[in-house]
Amino acid sequence: MPRTKLIRMKKLAGLPNVLEKPENVKGRWISEYFRNDHPITLELACGKGEYTIELAQRFPNRNFVGVDIKGARLWRGAKRAIALNLHNAAFLRIKIDDITDFFSEGEVDEIWLTFPDPYPKSTRGNSRLTSPKYLELYRRILKRGGVIHLKTDNSILFSYTLDVLQSEGKVHSAFEDLYSQNVGDGVLSIQTTYEKRFLARGVPIKYLKFSLK
Repeated sequence: MPRTKLIRMKKLAGLPNVLEKPENVKGRWISEYFRNDHPITLELACGKGEYTIELAQRFPNRNFVGVDIKGARLWRGAKRAIALNLHNAAFLRIKIDDITDFFSEGEVDEIWLTFPDPYPKSTRGNSRLTSPKYLELYRRILKRGGVIHLKTDNSILFSYTLDVLQSEGKVHSAFEDLYSQNVGDGVLSIQTTYEKRFLARGVPIKYLKFSLK
């Protein structure tokens, strides 16, 4: 591991807005961590937490948790959130497979999946964050009627998710080219580093908003 990443990993544990496999947080995010009655939004596989931070700035009356296993990336997001004095943004370092160990039934209102690994080979389909395996995990922590947002540049992941949702959920919005079909929505116009790269290359950004059965 490069020296810079090692340094960030060591510093990560000392940041007040980062939790690494915490104990006794399940069902207590509102009462013990955020200490308010605001709804919780997750950004899964958040990387540097760019969506987490932008949403926290725009919606001070909501709580946001960026989730990822890669500590060096979380460090960057957490440091920026501290610099911006964002008390409604936190970062959780865990594997998404373990998400139900850290959130209780109905504790989450909304989930964002921003440019997750598409795993384009069909043999890795079960690793996609919109596979039935993961949707079942989300179903267990989302409130009834809670929504999930997916932004991706990948046509395979987009089509795959639509197919899965025929039996697993309900699609509320679907755009194959977000910026030509849905110009003007401020939240959907938040752009991550990856998204900016794709747009610079002329790659259409795809978007889905859905809920689970």
